[in-house]
Amino acid sequence: MRLDRVWLIYRADSLAALREARRCADDLTSLGAEVTLAMSGPKANPFPGLMASEPTLPNVAVVLGGDGTVLGAARHLAVHDVPILCFNVGGHLGFLTHDSTMLGGLELWQRLIDDQFALEQRMMLQATVHHGRDLRCAMEDGSRSQVPADASDALERHWALNDLYLRPHREDLAPTCILELEIDGEVVDQVRGDGLILATPTGSTGYAMASGGPILHPGIDAIIVSPICPMSLSSRPVVVPPRSRLMIWPLGEGERPVKLWKDGVAGAVLESGECCMVQRAPHHALMLQLDRKPSYYRTLAQKLHWAGSLIASEPSPN
Repeated sequence: MRLDRVWLIYRADSLAALREARRCADDLTSLGAEVTLAMSGPKANPFPGLMASEPTLPNVAVVLGGDGTVLGAARHLAVHDVPILCFNVGGHLGFLTHDSTMLGGLELWQRLIDDQFALEQRMMLQATVHHGRDLRCAMEDGSRSQVPADASDALERHWALNDLYLRPHREDLAPTCILELEIDGEVVDQVRGDGLILATPTGSTGYAMASGGPILHPGIDAIIVSPICPMSLSSRPVVVPPRSRLMIWPLGEGERPVKLWKDGVAGAVLESGECCMVQRAPHHALMLQLDRKPSYYRTLAQKLHWAGSLIASEPSPN
């Protein structure tokens, strides 16, 4: 890998991440790389500015923070096929990151130059929101009835590495909604409850897991559909093939809009009669893997504290 241009993205509210970013910038500059530092957080999105001001895309984006910082980078950089190298500096669980102890010195960057790494593709989701009122949401391949040409609607796209979810938008009303779920043209359920989660295997250990959904290995391409606190015992999490197209329609009174969230970041507001189509994104998040013997199950055991007393002491004879 060439290191002609590197973006260093660090967590906005972490002094440790800022210090580490400056140290990494000094090391990369000594190797001849052009380095750009930018902070990222809930109130600081550096990517539109970087895309507009930087002359070219970077060879790699180095992310220093937690999983939230990584998700923000993936949403903006995956569509441009920019590889991402992540380290847990100031984060919490860090499912997507390397340990910060790997930072320090020129050895790390020399490994990249010598191509001593693996490139892991992570499936992402795409949400297409149709804001036309009282119109059927058109599939992108035209398989559904087309929207009239004179309709004053707008399509917008949102991407997520972890999950997309829809929840009630109004805070002054009870946080419940009715969402009609259609999969590949067939109405499957009308979910009544706090909302609906559409998650990737990467996001299966996040909000979807907290709502009772399954954990999927990231090597599996599939979409998890998980209701949030449903009012019916028959509304259960399901896993559907990656080529599935899911349509979500808010039902009920017009003054009860729902809001689309992408990896925990606000997306769009949908009124009754509008719809959201969710499908596998056409691009993947490209994650650099430095561990010579990576193990997803070891990561699960460590982050979720599975059999913590056994891991902390001597393993069993088995």
